[in-house]
Amino acid sequence: MAMNKTGQVAVDARADRIAQATGFSDFCLTLKPQPGERVEVLLARVARELEARQAEPLHVLAFGAVQQASAAAAALVELLGERECPMTWVEGASCDGSAMAGMQVFAVTGAEVERVRVGNRVAACVFHDETGRHCVIGGLSPSLGVDSPVSAARRVFELLEWTLARTGFGLGDVGRTWFFLDDLLAWYEAFNRVRAEFYERARFRAGCLPASTGVAARNPAGAPLTAAAWAMQPLHGATRVVEVPSPLQGPARAYGSWFSRAVEVLDGRGAGGAGRRLWISGTASIAPDGRTLYSGLARPQIEHTLRVVEAILESRGYGWGEVTRAVAYFKRASDAALFRAWQERRELRRLPVVETVCGICRGDLEFEIELDARR
Repeated sequence: MAMNKTGQVAVDARADRIAQATGFSDFCLTLKPQPGERVEVLLARVARELEARQAEPLHVLAFGAVQQASAAAAALVELLGERECPMTWVEGASCDGSAMAGMQVFAVTGAEVERVRVGNRVAACVFHDETGRHCVIGGLSPSLGVDSPVSAARRVFELLEWTLARTGFGLGDVGRTWFFLDDLLAWYEAFNRVRAEFYERARFRAGCLPASTGVAARNPAGAPLTAAAWAMQPLHGATRVVEVPSPLQGPARAYGSWFSRAVEVLDGRGAGGAGRRLWISGTASIAPDGRTLYSGLARPQIEHTLRVVEAILESRGYGWGEVTRAVAYFKRASDAALFRAWQERRELRRLPVVETVCGICRGDLEFEIELDARR
């Protein structure tokens, strides 16, 4: 099923095939609001899709005005009841003037889900398949009153470690992260120092840093940042988590950003061990030596960034048709037209992508995109 401009739900067809073959599968629903649609109605559509698939929600990643977040949280609890899941809500404006850009709902079929509460909300969902245990965490924010953004970042990593430990996971099991900073350009370097402090102590199971996204966006709590993560523990030797370098870029760590360009999970599922998933980090127009390419120019930055992403996909045998979700971040809403023109040229109108306005990690970057793919 795919999503068009009227807000139809998109879900990866491979997830349905995997579920038919194995009895369970995790997947992602991508939704955009229909014209004039309230967030409660959008979430009701989510609930219907989950019910139709007999699926358990794991995490809601939502981009919209922060004023909508409390209504969305209440609606989520009412609609899901005991099946409540974490929600990471950030102020990502839409590119068409709507109050909400869209949301992505991670879910699983055929698996029991354990829910971990932090205070009065669900902060994590844990499930397992035949190859591994998974812990999906969302909406982590420090309590108000922290004395600095650096203290807030340190507190978020402490919360992440504590939440993981509640279910037998550790920081070294994390393969994918999202960090949304309220004023990214002002303290991104300081954030990276805190991240490095925690990651240097962690022994990552994959032997590499997690894939990650870091963009500028406010959160409903008014905290300096909010975070989400996906951790995995293989259950047998057939499952491996490996770093995937970018053929057209150098390592992010070379210029002080502590994440991998991409991470792949080889889970040994399917004929010839073909079950695989690829997490591609937030990617922008950056040269192999770490310089910004096409400084301040949206069109060439978008085109170059998509060439970089395509090279990562092709290096592992994937194509755009195997992308299961994506988020495109624009500094200016008007630049979304350039991305859509690229989609038209490549006949990728059905790409399951949310387009949103967020600040990028450098003042001369205009565009960033993250995505997942599945084989």
